[in-house]
Amino acid sequence: MEVVLLKDVDRLGREGSVARVKPGYARNFLVPRGLALEASAANMRRIEAIKRQASIRQQRRRAELEGVKQRLERHSITLALAVGENDTPFGSVTVNDIVQALAKDGFQIEKAMVQLERPIKTLGAAEVNVRLYADLIAVLKVSVVKA
Repeated sequence: MEVVLLKDVDRLGREGSVARVKPGYARNFLVPRGLALEASAANMRRIEAIKRQASIRQQRRRAELEGVKQRLERHSITLALAVGENDTPFGSVTVNDIVQALAKDGFQIEKAMVQLERPIKTLGAAEVNVRLYADLIAVLKVSVVKA
């Protein structure tokens, strides 16, 4: 039996693709959970319409995030760390610190978007990547100063 997937299904296919499955799997698992529909002509037209709408939404979202990327790359944040003897910082700058500083400046960035391999433990300037979309990465300038 052929079905059209409404959502991504592991080891079967991606949303909108046609998959060949056993009738029982489709009838008892995929269709009741809203994961697939029978691959009829009417359902294929319905899926194409859904794909077009999703594509339009993705294009709008990407254009919106392009503007955010430009604003982020022009923006820089300054964070303060307490320092001890020999200007050795206590603590470090983490993803949470960066997200909170950006929130104060009006950016709505999630923690998962900030790509920081390890916390910043030195004074000075650093560049942090912020993944806004699958292939849209902004480079944020972070300055760490004495508190």
